[in-house]
Amino acid sequence: MTRREFSICGGAALGALCARAAEPSDAGEGTLKLRFLGTGAADWNGRDERGEHRRFTSILVEGRTLVDFTSRCRDMIPDGCRPDTVFYTHSHGDHYGPKAAVALGVRRAYVHESWAKDAERVFRAAAEKANAAAPEVLPLSIGTAVEVDGVRFTALPANHATGRLAEQTIMYLVEKGPVRLLYATDTGGIPARAAQIAGIDMHIRGGKPITALIMEATMGLGYEDDFRIYTHSSVATVAQIVRVLEKTHRYAPAPGQPVWLTHMARTLHGTQAELDARLPKPLCAAYDGLEIELRAKWDC
Repeated sequence: MTRREFSICGGAALGALCARAAEPSDAGEGTLKLRFLGTGAADWNGRDERGEHRRFTSILVEGRTLVDFTSRCRDMIPDGCRPDTVFYTHSHGDHYGPKAAVALGVRRAYVHESWAKDAERVFRAAAEKANAAAPEVLPLSIGTAVEVDGVRFTALPANHATGRLAEQTIMYLVEKGPVRLLYATDTGGIPARAAQIAGIDMHIRGGKPITALIMEATMGLGYEDDFRIYTHSSVATVAQIVRVLEKTHRYAPAPGQPVWLTHMARTLHGTQAELDARLPKPLCAAYDGLEIELRAKWDC
């Protein structure tokens, strides 16, 4: 990870903000490391006419665990890295690629229980075709927490729909030490039940703030009225959520830590440089291959 990777967030103010996020951690401060393997939505299939390139949305957590994965993200996994666990948010093809996971040698695949049987069948078929071992498909229920190598993943309900009417799409609360990351893609806003489980609903006494936020922004600036608002979020949606969480003391990031945007639609966003220049603080647009350390400095 280099300072340059953080310095591209536009304007002097945002550039300084992102640069501070790359500073080495203080002694004793908890950190969560992750790499963005892809930051594009379903319509961003490789390099576009402007020369911009975003793969389908996926992250690698602590070099061991994936959240969503498709074949388009494979080249973003560092050499020698062999993730063995993947947590899926839902069954759409820009997030869920069983053949790619089998080829990578994934051993455990977590999906919501509403479509676990279908996933198990598809994984088994993909493994047989590749003459490889099929990963164990493990069903998740809402509120279920799974710990992998010291990182805790809790399934939260998302506001998103797939072709399976009974499928519950999910997002994740990712925790390591004092770091509490809300990873929210794909979803239109943050549903009340997700806020309750994560501890950021003001109706719940004894709540616990999140310290980091990575959220989808399928719609860019100027596209707030796009029809996708029923099932996705916009830059304006994310900015409003951050304002509310700050006002209610349910968001407590380390000083200078940005809110990272991902899952950006090719047709509803400008270039990376345009995003860097126009996004309101503390929002920053992630990009493929970006590596970050998320921190927390607060008492509860």
